[in-house]
Amino acid sequence: MKLTKRLHSCVQLEKDGRVLVVDPGAFSEADAGLGADVLLVTHEHPDHFDEGRLRAALDANPAAALWTLRSVADQLSAAYPGRVHTVGHGDTFTAAGFEVQVHGELHAVIHPDMPRVTNVGFLVEGSLFHPGDALTVPDAPVETLMLPVHAPWNKVGEVIDYVREVKPARAIDIHDAYLADIARPIYDRALELLGGAPHARLAAGDATDV
Repeated sequence: MKLTKRLHSCVQLEKDGRVLVVDPGAFSEADAGLGADVLLVTHEHPDHFDEGRLRAALDANPAAALWTLRSVADQLSAAYPGRVHTVGHGDTFTAAGFEVQVHGELHAVIHPDMPRVTNVGFLVEGSLFHPGDALTVPDAPVETLMLPVHAPWNKVGEVIDYVREVKPARAIDIHDAYLADIARPIYDRALELLGGAPHARLAAGDATDV
């Protein structure tokens, strides 16, 4: 597959002429979902789920469909009958030739007094795992881990331990819109030295094969 990093937590995958996009939220480019055959959304927070971006993508391609959890699906299913699919932990499906497994149930804890929303991660082609906003360890080997490097709910020590637990062949940063460029070398060095897996950072628009 070809992986293209979009802003924040949005990533685009291409295989055999088909396109899959994960989390084209409000922090991603306005056109992040356009051209997608498959749309995946991990949870309802606006930096991952933007209703306008999803509607634009579904309207632009009448064959495109969305797979997501119920809290997001309920907001779009009436407008796109048969094209919005609700999934949860343990589900598997094939969409536009992409094999997808669903792992995880809850968003990471931000604060004990703040209710946790649901969150799912997607393992695509048994290779690339996008966890959304959780440090979910899938019950399957991971070749490429999309790594939430900085968020209100994590710290760098937890990110390092997450890479160690998943044991991917490589980790690539996502969830990075909150992190100032001046601080990036601190995170890069810590992950490279301690994570136990090769670590990469892609700028928005950069692509690599996975």
